[in-house]
Order: sequence, then C-alpha cells, then structure tokens
Amino acid sequence: MTSATRQPETAAETLPPRLIATDLDGTLLRDDKSVSPRTVAALAAAEKAGIEVFFVTGRPARWMDVVSDHVHGHGLAICGNGAAVVDLHGGPGAHRFVKVRELARENALDAVRLLREAAPGTVYAVEQTYGFYQEPAYPKLHMEIPDSLAPAEELLGPDHRAAAEPVLKILAYHPEIDPDAFLTLARLAIGDRANVTRSSPSALLEISGPGVSKASTLALCCAERGISHEQVVAFGDMPNDVEMLTWAGRSYAMGNAHPDVIAAASGRTVANNEDGVAVVIEELLAELP
Repeated sequence: MTSATRQPETAAETLPPRLIATDLDGTLLRDDKSVSPRTVAALAAAEKAGIEVFFVTGRPARWMDVVSDHVHGHGLAICGNGAAVVDLHGGPGAHRFVKVRELARENALDAVRLLREAAPGTVYAVEQTYGFYQEPAYPKLHMEIPDSLAPAEELLGPDHRAAAEPVLKILAYHPEIDPDAFLTLARLAIGDRANVTRSSPSALLEISGPGVSKASTLALCCAERGISHEQVVAFGDMPNDVEMLTWAGRSYAMGNAHPDVIAAASGRTVANNEDGVAVVIEELLAELP
C-alpha cells in the first residue's frame, strides 16, 4: 500500500516537477467556473514540457465537462475526493472508471447513524459511480435531479435499486451548524469508520471510505508512474485539499484559501480569479533547464 504521508527526503525544490496536481473549484477554475485562456495555455505548456497534469477534485465524474477540453496525454482525473480515477478521453457522459475506492455500505450506514446521533437535523445524499440519490429534506445544492428520494438508510440498504453500484461518498448537510464546527464534530463522531472532509462554504460534509482522500489516491497514481512526492506540485483551497498539499513536495494555497490550507501548504499563490495556478506553472517552466 502506498503511503500518503510525506517523509523528508531530498529537498523538493532541487528536483524538476513531473506531475502537477490541481483542485478545480476555487483553485484552477474561476468563480464563474471557467478556465481562463492564460490557465489553458499554462496547462498545455506544462504537458508539452513533459509534466503530467492531474485534476484532483471532489466533483463526481459527470461534472468534469468543465475541463474535458483541457485533458492532455493520459486524460485521467481523480474525482470524488479520491474515490475514483476516471478517464476523461470519452468526453462528457462517456467517461470510464479506471479505479474505484468505494465506501462500504456498512461503513456508510454507521456514519449516517453516528452523525444523526451527534448532530440531529443532518440530512444526506448518496453519490455512486453513476447515480445520485438523496433524502427528501436534502436541499437542492447540486443543480441536478436526484435519481430517487428516500431516507439514507433505505438508499444504502440491500434492497435499493442501485445496491450493486459502488458508493463513492455520502454527503451530509446541516442547516444551522458552523461548517468547521460540523467537520470537527463529524470526525469525532464517526472516527475511523470513514474519512470526513469538506469543500463547500456551507455545512456540507463529504464522507468517503477509510483512508480514501485526494492524497492517498494521488499517491497510488504516482507510484504507478514511478513519480515520488518530491516531484509533485499541488494546488488547493479547501480542507479536502489539506492531505494532498501536505503530501506533495511543493504545494500552493490559493490566495482565497481556507486557513487550514494556508497552514498546510509550503507556498502560496494569488487567488483563483487571478489565475494563481497559471502564475506558478509559468514560474516553474521558466526554471526548467
């Protein structure tokens, strides 16, 4: 098993980068969800220089059309906070799951129960490889129509119509609790039954399988390519990026980043609306021999 814990080795600054790992929302994308011409050019230049670019996001695969025109070479993306590696070459609606790290239904049901007890009023949605299901009281946060409405215990039960389909993560929303307080409470309540993080400005948590994170799946992908953490440059803005930024040899918090992200990263760049990822890529390319 490849560890996603960074160990001190050679100073990362002395090694040329081989892979750029970037979050999307609040990081690579501007607030209007566009990819600026400057960023498009920077990504293409990095690939031309032999540096792989991985999009590493909490988004499900079906939401990756926003960057599907900008995949180069391998065409892979890490989706669902590490729950899936997806080949985007087929374009919107035609992606292929290369790797799935599912949340066992037993663990998911335990997480739902424990969090219901710790935070009454929590409502849930279930993200699977191809379907999205939610409780009736779950708010319309994702601009899509759920495939079915039912209590989470039923959605995750053995008799649900999608019981054979892997669960990537469950989403937990609370209408009143402070987002950071909700994250802390959930991690204490759920413990090692699942991995809990967040990427939304609201009190919306994302719950994945134990040990599943952007960092651990990125580490697996890098190990398959013979790339060390020292050769990875990572970008992010929210708590679901913290492990990835800690693991990568060089990492950058966006100018608009959460305080925990700023503390975790080894560097900082300007905000997403100012093309912070492109700024750093241009500097990195200028340093290459």
